[in-house]
Amino acid sequence: MPITIRDVREHELDSVVAVNNAAGPSILPMDLAKARFFWEHAEYFRVVEQDGLVSGFLVALGPNAPHDSPNFLWFRERYPDFLYIDRIVIARPRRGGGRGRAFYADIQSFAEVRRPLLACEVFLQTGNDPALLFHGQFGFREVGQNVMGGSGIRASMLLKEMCSYPFVAETYGGKLPDAAWLKARALPGRQASLATGT
Repeated sequence: MPITIRDVREHELDSVVAVNNAAGPSILPMDLAKARFFWEHAEYFRVVEQDGLVSGFLVALGPNAPHDSPNFLWFRERYPDFLYIDRIVIARPRRGGGRGRAFYADIQSFAEVRRPLLACEVFLQTGNDPALLFHGQFGFREVGQNVMGGSGIRASMLLKEMCSYPFVAETYGGKLPDAAWLKARALPGRQASLATGT
């Protein structure tokens, strides 16, 4: 059956938490409060659906989000404008089917008209080389490393320049055309800007 990538719906936050917490040790645990934080603040919060079930998700935040992740803060201290991928999770039975690649193609399309940089990290632990290679294939490069306080987990901090962004910013001056595929996610409680999602 085909897959669909679409914005998450509020009633699916429990499913997002379940997929996240069944993913294994390479993904930090998440509770419903964290999922709700993402619901309220993430510029990009999409799920992959197949056969009526959520089988993965990707969450990304802009630089002004009130996020306390040490890796997010690492990027914010160094770069004024970016879209930060906090996490991508694919349910174990659905891995290897191209969902991660589909998400990264989708978020790149989303980001390149809004932000100059796409940021993320990969934990540097044994067996995580496939994740580093995956990001390398998408054009990410390491710009530093960060050791997360408390956990001692070391992360490779990765950036990708959005090549289309300068043209879009110069041509449209912060206001994208009114087209369905360019609309930003409407954040609960406030109107999302088409240009920046803030």
